[in-house]
This record gives sequence, structure tokens and C-alpha cells, in this order.
Amino acid sequence: MGAVLKSPPPFSLIFSCRKDVTMGKYVLKRLVYIVIVFFVISFLMYALYNLIPTDPARAQLEPMRQQLKPEEYIRMYKQLRKEMGLDDHLVIRYARWMGIIKGLKGKFDGLLQGNFGYSQTFKKPVVQQISEPMKNTIFINIFATIAALGITLPLGVYCAVHKGKKFDTTVQTMSILGYSLPIFIISLIFMYFFVVRWGIFPLMGSKTPNATYEPGSWEAFVDKVYHIALPVIVMTFASLGGMTRYVRSSMIEALGTDYIRTARAKGLREKVVIYSHAWRNALLPIITSILAWFLGIFGGSVIIENTFSLNGMGKLYWTGLNTLDFELVLAIQMFYTVVSLIGSLLIDLSYGIVDPRVRVNK
Repeated sequence: MGAVLKSPPPFSLIFSCRKDVTMGKYVLKRLVYIVIVFFVISFLMYALYNLIPTDPARAQLEPMRQQLKPEEYIRMYKQLRKEMGLDDHLVIRYARWMGIIKGLKGKFDGLLQGNFGYSQTFKKPVVQQISEPMKNTIFINIFATIAALGITLPLGVYCAVHKGKKFDTTVQTMSILGYSLPIFIISLIFMYFFVVRWGIFPLMGSKTPNATYEPGSWEAFVDKVYHIALPVIVMTFASLGGMTRYVRSSMIEALGTDYIRTARAKGLREKVVIYSHAWRNALLPIITSILAWFLGIFGGSVIIENTFSLNGMGKLYWTGLNTLDFELVLAIQMFYTVVSLIGSLLIDLSYGIVDPRVRVNK
């Protein structure tokens, strides 16, 4: 019997496989880069916070100093510093904090093992302390991000298409005003109208005082949404100016290119020209700001959360800095670092998704 000749695979299939392999190598290389940068940043942050003249052992013994004799105080102070490992070299303490070497209890129990330290301010592990503020921050900022993107994207496109018209001029004037005002001024203005004058929303807090709801119940969700409505409105209004102007400028640049004029000369409908050709190319510079903005929901807002007394990550971070609770601050800072590094990778990969002509494999 004669040998059966198999036809070679299509060229498009070979190209797709090679592209997938190349993309996989690029992602692997970036992950290695993320790991290296994470360790460098973590060591710099740990060293920076250790340069601040604080003494956890002295702070822990200070409340009982009046009840102790000077000799007892000094003896207990030295013993506590030894137990806390404060007399070791900076590199040793960093490796123990990170979990690279065994800790004081003779086992690997550091950041890499999920132990983010102990909060001296709240007297509990950091993981337990940040869980509730993390949920509140994500809950609040997701609503604000969705609302802001739902307004700024169509508004910026509409202003770009109707450049120079009365509506565009009005929006640009209002966006400059909103972009120029500090967010705490916007908060005070909205508080005056929505709380003092009209009495629509509560002034602060994330739930009704002394109210008891079952966890996950519909009543608890409605009450929480009602209390965070005003902060969400303030955050949305404060972000409209910058993002609207950015979307507008990107669309105006895309609409002035040669391929848009060619598409119009071919007789394509204006909606096809705008949303199928111009918008796709204008999205490349916009997507960086959108993803960076969306990833910022984990960071929270120090000003907003303190102004409205919201238990979020921004307020917790501010409290940790004021009380010199560096175990708490470092854990939050490392979380921000991981989110930023992963976010930069997602932004690069999103370019190739939005526009296949963009190569991100180098």
C-alpha cells in the first residue's frame, strides 16, 4: 500500500501556535520581572520604615513603666527587644519578615506564608484587621468606577464628534471647574446641599447606627448603598473632568487621521466611522488610564474615607501612619505593590487585545 500523504497544516494555524508560544514566553518573562521588582521594593520599603526612629519594644512597655523599677524596666526592655528580634541585622529581620528564613519561633512564618504581621494599634493580626476595610473599599469604588466610566466615555466621544459646539464648550468649562476643585471642597459642597439643605443622604458612616441586620441580607445591602451613595456621587463627580477631557482629546486625534477621511470618502455611515474605526484606535491611550483607574479601587481614597468616616483601606492606611503601626502599613503597602505590578502587566496585554497590530512580546 502506498503511503498516505498528509497535507501540511494551514499557515494561519502555524502562525497562531507560534504567536501563543511567544505570548506565553513574554508573560513568563514578565512574571519573573514582577517577582524581582517585588522583592526589591519590599526590601526598600522595609528599610525605609526601619529608618524612622521608633521602638516597638519601648512602646509596648511604656504603659507599665511607672509600676516598674528602673532596673526591672531595663531588664524587661532588653528581653523584649531580643524576643522581637530588634537587635538583629536589617537583612536578617527583613528575611524573617518576608518568610525566607525561619522566624523567632523556629518556623517559616512570614509574608510569603500569609502572615502579614501583628497590628499594635488594633491588637490583632493584620489579616483580620484589613478584611472588612478591604470589602468596604472595593464595594464603594466599584460603584464609583462604573458610574464614572458610564458617563465619561459616551460624554467624551459625543464632545469629540461635536467639537466646538455649545454643548462641547459647556462640558469643557464644567470639566475644568470640576478638575480644578480639590476633592475635599467638592465633598463639603455636596454635604451642604445633599445633607444640610435637602436632607437626602446621611452625613457619614457606612450603616445606620445601632441597626442590626443578618449578614448578606437585602436590608443590610440597601442600608449600605444608601449610606455610601453620597461618597460615590462625590467620587464620580470629581473624576468626570479629567477622564472626559482625556477621552475627548483621544477621539479628536483619532478622527483627524487619514484612515478616517478614507473611510468617510468610501461612503461609510458616520456611526460606523466613529464607533468601528475611530473609537477602537482612540481606545489604546484611554485603556491605560481606565485600567489604572480601575485597579485603584483597591487603594481607596484617604480624603473621601476620612471625610465621610468610612472604614476603608485609605482610612486604615492613614491611621497606621499616624499611630506608627508599621506592621499594618507595610502589609497595606505590599498589597498596593502587587496590585500595581500585576496591573502593569494587564495593561500591556490589553493593548494586544484592543489592537492585534500591537506587539507586546518584546
